[in-house]
This record gives sequence, structure tokens and C-alpha cells, in this order.
Amino acid sequence: MIIRVANPIYDSVFKYLMEDERIARTVLSALLKKEVVEVQIRRNEYTNGYRDNISMFRIDFGARVRQDDGSLRLVLIELQKTWLETETLRFRQYLGAQYSNPENMVKEELRPPYGLPMVAVYILGHRVGNINVPVLYVNHKPCDYEGREVTEGLPDPFVDSLVHESIIVQIPLLHGQINNRLDRVLSVFDQANKEKDNRQVVELDDANYQDDADMQYILHRLVVASVDAQLRQDMNVEDEYFQAIEDRDTAIMSRDKQIKEKDEQLLQKDEQLSQKDEQLSQKDEELSQKDEQLSQKDQQLSQKDQQLSQQSQQLSLKDQQLSQKDQQLSQKDEQLSQQSQQLSQKDQQLDRVRKKLLQQGLSADEIEEWLGK
Repeated sequence: MIIRVANPIYDSVFKYLMEDERIARTVLSALLKKEVVEVQIRRNEYTNGYRDNISMFRIDFGARVRQDDGSLRLVLIELQKTWLETETLRFRQYLGAQYSNPENMVKEELRPPYGLPMVAVYILGHRVGNINVPVLYVNHKPCDYEGREVTEGLPDPFVDSLVHESIIVQIPLLHGQINNRLDRVLSVFDQANKEKDNRQVVELDDANYQDDADMQYILHRLVVASVDAQLRQDMNVEDEYFQAIEDRDTAIMSRDKQIKEKDEQLLQKDEQLSQKDEQLSQKDEELSQKDEQLSQKDQQLSQKDQQLSQQSQQLSLKDQQLSQKDQQLSQKDEQLSQQSQQLSQKDQQLDRVRKKLLQQGLSADEIEEWLGK
């Protein structure tokens, strides 16, 4: 038969459940895998009545635990439950406060006071990294320098005062499996069984607990919690609070998503700018090469200009020389012209003389012979 009970993941229901001494012994015995003969809630109980960013419920127990040899051992159990992922620093701070609390010291005659052995139990509504086991036991193991386990003289109050063991329960990994006593006790926390439309209620198959009086007692108390008006009001308050947190987280996730998208866009733009910078750099190199080529051409042109200037100077000198030669030739031409005129005048004079000599009766041969002398 399916029964509907209050969801113990809620702080108010969990507190109501664990305040019952029989239930506390049942739960702690299953977790410790030893019989808890007596358990007492210590007065330094811490619950988050006014929370701002996480849900963390803390409760301390002083428990007498039966050892394998039949003796009883007083153990301090620090039980912390949280819905949401939280910082380990908060757990460490709380444990530090318990280590330094004088009430957690045992005073005996003829020996200095020592701290109670401590077991830290964490019931988490979230997973821890990639650890895939629903319940993780972290136990200290005393060893010598060579790594060999030391058993002689242990347990010792001094050693037990300085170290503690831990039990970590990951509720999301329970998955409805009941293979042992602890699985059966923790099954009431399995959120895979919560009602579809009302997470304040967990649906459990009563047949799984028919032969277990302790579990029947737990179910009965959870049934009573489900119809308790004050507890239902407290669960409503928690739902309102966590809805506000979920709304805030949704807004934060949306903002983070937008920021991530903008970061990706900026990254793409940066890549584009980087590509453009590379292209510009290549163009700058090409321009630089062209500038070098132009500079070389300018140098070549400058050299050619110098050569042309030299050639022009040489041509100018040659022109000057030719001009001088032209002047000299002109002078010679004038001299020749003068000489020609003189010769012409002489020829005219000779012609006149010939005529006169012919008139005087001389023959042409005589005249030429005479003129030839």
C-alpha cells in the first residue's frame, strides 16, 4: 500500500523527526553501522531560522555507541543537512566551533580533560563532485612512517580528540534502491519518491517496511507530520523561501547566460579583430616592402639623375668647346673672305694691268711671262 508522508528533506520535518529519541537512535545506528544505545540532543542546536543564501540545518547529539567488544563509547555526532550546494568553509567553521566548545570536553580524575570523539554526518541534497556512491565513509587510519597501520594503544583519547570521521550522504544518488539497513532508513529521504505535484509529500510503499518496527515508527511520525498544521505552514515558508532563491538563481543564471553570450560575442569580435590585425599587419609588411622597393627605385633614379647631370655638364662643356670652335671657324671664314676680297682686288688689278699692257702692244704670252716674274 502506498502511503503519503511528510518529506523529511524539509528542515522543519527533519527536526521534528530527529527530535524523537527512538528515531534518532535508529537513523544514527544505521549511519554508524553500530548500535546507538542512548542518544541525547545537545543544547547547542543550530538551525538556519534566518537564512540568506543557503539552507543548512545543524543538530548535535551526544551518543553512547556500543563497540565491537561490547563496551560503550561516548561520541559527539555533528549532523548537518542542506538542500543546496554550499561552501565547505561553512561546514569547517561549524566543526571548528564544536572543537573549541568546552562543553565537548570530558573531565576525568587524575588526567587532563580531552575532547569527545566526533563523527561528522552530512546529509546533502546535492552531489559532491563526481563521487558516485550514495553514502561515503571517510575514516582516519593511524599509520607509522612506513605506512603500516598502528593498532597498539588505540583508540586513545588524545588522538580521538584531534581527528574525526565523516559520513557523507548524497540524497540524489539513493535512486530507490534498498539493499541494506542503511538504504532502508535513508529511503524516506529519497526525492525520487516525492509526489509529482507536491514536493512536501513523499510516497512510500508500506510493504517495504512491514517487518521493521523501527521503520514503521518512522513512517508513523512522518504521517503525523504530514497532517500537522504548524509543520505544513513551516514547509510552506520554506517553499516560499526556496522559491525566492530559485527565482534569484534563475535570474542569476539568465544574467550569467547573457554575460556568457556577450563574452562569446566579444571573443568572436576579438578573434575577428585579431584576424583583421593580422591582415593589416600583412598589408603593413607589403606596404613596407613596396616602400623599400620605391626607396630603391628612388635611389636608382637619383643615381640616374646624377649621371644625367654629369652628362649634361659634359655636353655643356662640349657645347662650349664647339661654340669656341665655331667662333674660330667664323674668324677663319672672315679671314678667308678678306683674303678672297684681296685676291679679287689683285685679280682686278692684274686684269687692268693686262688690258693696259695689251693696249701697249704686248702679246698675251709676254704679259703672262712679265706678270709671272
